[in-house]
Parts: sequence; C-alpha cells; structure tokens
Amino acid sequence: MAEKEGGVVKRGHEEGIKQALSLLEKFDLPMGLLPLEEVVEVGYVQSTGYLWIVQAKKVEHHFKMISKQVKYDTEVNGYIEKKRIKKLKGVKAKELMLWPPVSEIIVTDSGKLDFKSLAGITKTFPAEAFAAGQ
Repeated sequence: MAEKEGGVVKRGHEEGIKQALSLLEKFDLPMGLLPLEEVVEVGYVQSTGYLWIVQAKKVEHHFKMISKQVKYDTEVNGYIEKKRIKKLKGVKAKELMLWPPVSEIIVTDSGKLDFKSLAGITKTFPAEAFAAGQ
C-alpha cells in the first residue's frame, strides 16, 4: 500500500499502544479517543499524516459520559493533523438503529469534539467524554 511507504511502524500491543497514544497527544486529541485492544500494528507517515491501526479483532466501546456505542474495525486508518482526524475509516457510532461510519473528528475551538459522517450527520460531544479510561 503506497500510503504506508516511509511510515514508522510499531508492532505488538505494548509498542502499538505507546505509538497511538503519543500521536493523540502530539496532535492535541483526547487520549481515550481510540480504545484499543490486542493491537497488532500502528503506523504513521509523517510526510502525509497517514495513520493506521491494526487490531486482532473488532472492538466495541461504550463511552459512558455520553452514552454512546462506538465500533472500531480490525483496521482503522485516516489522516491525522492538529486537533483533527480526516478521511477516517473503520469507526462507526450508533445512531438510533443505524451504525453510520465516522469520517472526521475535529476538536473545536470551544474544546468540544465534532464527529462527522459521510451521510452529513455531525454530532458534538464534550472532550472529557473521551479522556483516557472513559
């Protein structure tokens, strides 16, 4: 995959988690935004911002503060930049009976998080809901 060329790759759960958390911190994104389990690989291409995360299995997480179910596929990828992940793939959030894919996550100037889907749905939540351990 050409997107991954020149990327820094960390393999294994411990190294992958460290890499993912350091990227979230570097780009001012909440540390609990990506609740990862059984990480196989995390990679990042500095020149383009392309990020990928491979897990052994899909993960479903309940963010208690906002009462929201989110599913993470075995591969999650997108382009990470300051306070934003765009062209996101592999993340779905439950809305009523549907699971629309989340295509973009933005930290707003007010410190909230906007989650956008390709269907044009935007939901805004407090950043604290995505702190580590939530």
